[in-house]
Amino acid sequence: MDGLRTSMNFISVVVPAWRVQGYLGECLDSVLDQQTVDAEVISVDDASPDHSGEVLDERAAADPRLTVVHLPANGGPGPARNAGLERATGEYVWFVDGDDRIVPGALAAIEARLREEKPDVLVVGAARERWNRSVSLWRTPGSVTTGPEALTRAAPPLGALVVRRQFLAESGIRFQPGWYSDLGFAYAVLAEAGSVATFEPACYVRRLDRDGSIRTTRSARHADAVAQYDYALSRPVVAGASPKLRRRVLDRAVTELLKIMEDGSRVPRDARPAMFTAVSGLLRKHEVGAAARAGGAGGLRLKLIAADSFGAYRALRGVRGTVGGAVRSVRTAPSTAKARLRKPGLRWYYRWQLRRPIDEKLAVYAAYWYRGYACNPAAIYEKAKELAPDVRGVWVVKPGHGPLPKGVKYVVSGSRAYFRTIARAKYLINNATFPPDVVKRPGAVHVQTHHGTPLKTMGLDQPKFPASTVGFHAERMRRNIAKWDFSITANRHTTLLWDRQFPIKGETLETGYPRNDRLALATEQDVAAARAELGIAPGERVVLYAPTHREWHATFTPALDVDALAEALGPDTRVLLRGHYFYGLAGFPAQHPRVTDVSSFPTVETLYLAADAMITDFSSAMFDYAVLDRPLIIFAPDWEIYRAVRGVTFDLSTEHPGTFTRTFEELVAAFRSGQVNSPEAAEARARFRERFCSLEDGRAAERVVRRVFLSDGRAQADA
Repeated sequence: MDGLRTSMNFISVVVPAWRVQGYLGECLDSVLDQQTVDAEVISVDDASPDHSGEVLDERAAADPRLTVVHLPANGGPGPARNAGLERATGEYVWFVDGDDRIVPGALAAIEARLREEKPDVLVVGAARERWNRSVSLWRTPGSVTTGPEALTRAAPPLGALVVRRQFLAESGIRFQPGWYSDLGFAYAVLAEAGSVATFEPACYVRRLDRDGSIRTTRSARHADAVAQYDYALSRPVVAGASPKLRRRVLDRAVTELLKIMEDGSRVPRDARPAMFTAVSGLLRKHEVGAAARAGGAGGLRLKLIAADSFGAYRALRGVRGTVGGAVRSVRTAPSTAKARLRKPGLRWYYRWQLRRPIDEKLAVYAAYWYRGYACNPAAIYEKAKELAPDVRGVWVVKPGHGPLPKGVKYVVSGSRAYFRTIARAKYLINNATFPPDVVKRPGAVHVQTHHGTPLKTMGLDQPKFPASTVGFHAERMRRNIAKWDFSITANRHTTLLWDRQFPIKGETLETGYPRNDRLALATEQDVAAARAELGIAPGERVVLYAPTHREWHATFTPALDVDALAEALGPDTRVLLRGHYFYGLAGFPAQHPRVTDVSSFPTVETLYLAADAMITDFSSAMFDYAVLDRPLIIFAPDWEIYRAVRGVTFDLSTEHPGTFTRTFEELVAAFRSGQVNSPEAAEARARFRERFCSLEDGRAAERVVRRVFLSDGRAQADA
């Protein structure tokens, strides 16, 4: 904050929280990182069903500047903000949504402006951040319209308003229940404020269109906007305005409400007549007189609305939109025709299969972009055979695929059998993504299992690190995410991150990773079998080296000289080298006789069981191997580079799973000194396991199968 300080309780910041677990930490950081211990921050947990309440409590326990209010039942954003307002003691109050943030230095700058002007309301600049992290600037005008006239203009976003608390108390303005409560509040505040000042720099960053927000949710509840306009129109200062001004205010309110109603991404078609009826009631309630309506088409439109004639209104709209629709059809025709020319036979066959009934007992499995039988989908497949034997499982593999376990049915991608199976299946389970042209049918259930706990930045956060976005298509990713009914996570860390990085309208299954069941339940006999399968000699110490890929390396280029390592660790040690699959399962040509390249070995869990210790860098393999509670060593000579290029979700150098080394000499010394087996390393590993492996009890696959196959698997309604 460059030495600027915020005085005690001058500004109360109220942060409501409901299903914002992935954004809440960033929001609190943005407020508290520029606060002193005297600042007042009140966050209200609106009975959130996710981890939001836990995040708030943990932050409050570590930071006394934060007060947390837990509501006994969910009431919506309006009542939650009111609850925070009731606890506020500051001269001014600023409502900051839990999925938004404020910019560095904003509080000190705003306080200075408020002390200078002492207005009822300060309108500050607000920037809008889109889902892909691009930011556009919205600046406050030089002056803000107040009084009833304010309702003839677009209301500033709620986060742009810093309001004098005594003014709210005297006027009785409060947030109303329902969606769009910020709209009714903002209009009421500007209509009744005695004085308004502006501060043009952007101080507030809002995520208006994030997946999962109210404005991106398709629901009949968007009709709540009618009640919010009713609240603003019913304020005495508006109701007492001149008939001419009231006409303008009402006409604009009706126009804005109908825009919401006609937005197909917000209001379902079957919910529009009811919303139209509500708008009609609003018009009749607040209309000064029919004679004051405009003439022509505009007057006819208002007449139809007042009469609640939805059919006639739609007919009028249809006539006016015919020309525009024809133009759009012409513009889109060439691209449609072009798409139909590609592999027309198979595409026609796929479209035909999509029209056939869904096979309620068919599940399609895939892993690593059709590479073969592996990972979480394989574990779910095995458990489903046991618990849901009536569901037939079929795997998708690439042409030229490797061998699959005996009895596993499969189809080859691109074949007629593939298109038939992928079109008809009730369940589609994948640890990566299906091709973008795979259609999500109403009634089908897509399960995204993922394939690792994230250390690196992923998903829709990735554009923050442009150097890592080669081949990254955010819009395509967003379309894929929209198909997921279930997203599986292994721990709370992952759930919080992926709520923001892979936001879904479906359900997060925080179950642990099914693929780790084998590790959690492993016996001495299982370990012996794994070592025998790999040809490990009795008494031989096995060290597995499993590095991740690096965006700046086109081919597999291990940072560790495994030949030198094998020589340094002595004759009783065998090093297993596991290259990342992004490099085509090609390892590095080792020369040392005690180095074995296992990059193409089909089952990584067998390697984990056989290894006495594992060395990795930034790979999610560390989170899986930690389930075994064996020595884990991080070798990261390029930690700073990786952190800058790819971005990370926590500081691995201080929150590592046992031992963190940067040089070859440090790595060898850690083994020779016994540090990798020391009590200090065991304590660090225990902390790591508690944070990332607490759900790995051997029953993750069962939890997934019971939720997806043995209950109503459709986590999101077919809108």
